[in-house]
Amino acid sequence: MRKIIVLEFITLDGVMQAPGGPKEDTSGGFKYGGWSAPFSDEVGGKVMQKQMKAADLLLGRKTFEIFANYWPEHADYWPGINDVTKYVLSKTVKKSGWENSVFLKNLADIKKLRNSKGSEIKVWGSGELTQLLLKNDLVDELWLKIYPVILGKGKKLFDHGAVPAGLKLIESTVTPTGVIVANYRRAGKVKTGTMGA
Repeated sequence: MRKIIVLEFITLDGVMQAPGGPKEDTSGGFKYGGWSAPFSDEVGGKVMQKQMKAADLLLGRKTFEIFANYWPEHADYWPGINDVTKYVLSKTVKKSGWENSVFLKNLADIKKLRNSKGSEIKVWGSGELTQLLLKNDLVDELWLKIYPVILGKGKKLFDHGAVPAGLKLIESTVTPTGVIVANYRRAGKVKTGTMGA
């Protein structure tokens, strides 16, 4: 079975919409695109380089289209991006000029992919896809970059619920600009108990 790792940039209030730029995703009248840019620093850059190591990708249609319009011509910044397989969940797009792109139709296709042999699979952004994976208990690790900003509005990581699950922190760091990098692995069911002595 292949491990599915979800990588997200989120605000303190859980917003994941359009961290990269003003026009990345303006749906719902969102006007705060590019909110992650003021927090760029050398430590964050090193974290990104580490997280961008070659692995197959699983992307939603919108994120795939953003990636396909940029990364084929900028592969020097993401070594191996053109060589790995890009799996895309889409009901409307069925082909692309970006090499090694494979289109999936539904949740059953994702489950079949996860149960196949191969490398780990990384999900970058892809809000709707991430919601689907969380609802169906298909996320093995969450790699979060939590930014010290509150937006109040926008698409949120846990907007539509998720299967209750315990997580174990496997790696963490705080960048000089205050971004918390926290990588979590599934650790079984949620544990409950009572407070006090």
